[in-house]
Amino acid sequence: MMSRIFAITGAFGVLGSAVARAAAGQGARVAMIDYATAPAAGQAGGDDVLALGGVDLSDAEAAGAAIEAVTQRFGGLDVLVNVAGGFTWETHEAGSAESWRRMFQINVETAANASRAAIPHLKRSDAGRIVNVGASAAVKAATGMGAYAAAKAGVHRLTEALAEELKGDGVTVNAVLPSILDTPTNRADMPKADASAWVAPADLAAVILFLASEEARAVTGALVPVTGRV
Repeated sequence: MMSRIFAITGAFGVLGSAVARAAAGQGARVAMIDYATAPAAGQAGGDDVLALGGVDLSDAEAAGAAIEAVTQRFGGLDVLVNVAGGFTWETHEAGSAESWRRMFQINVETAANASRAAIPHLKRSDAGRIVNVGASAAVKAATGMGAYAAAKAGVHRLTEALAEELKGDGVTVNAVLPSILDTPTNRADMPKADASAWVAPADLAAVILFLASEEARAVTGALVPVTGRV
């Protein structure tokens, strides 16, 4: 990863910050993009890290401006990791149409807008990469997961479509499909669950970095399950 340039969306959150730390730890130059205004303490830092807060990636112009800021700072872009997204649980009967719109907006539109802005720069890279974060829950939805699963299924189809679109340009596009991430929020929401069976953010970050690497040059259009022991 030495000197490769990463743009990571949703980078101030648990998974995004794990990806940023892992990439920076391997010598990458990293741009952390997030809707939140500032990263929390303990996240990746230094001269080769750019933090861009307050970016609404569901706005195509804002996404374009963020990617442009990355390329201006580092002189290009090699890898886009689309972590930005959100979750809701509600039954369809008791839920709302707004939840469906919101899930599509923060999961699909953010990835689509960031990817569209990044593609011209990734085509100029020697090894352009897009890695999206899908969800195993979108393969077979459970009760209360309709809106979320439908949105993440949209991320899966976006991944496949972009892989076909860009395979002649040397840009690979793949997605990871995690089950339950071991995060403070999930532990609080499911206090009786066996968190040791969940996916550690650092483990998922390692799979993402593999898909961003030269070793994964023959892999594109893949939806890679990362489910721990769930």
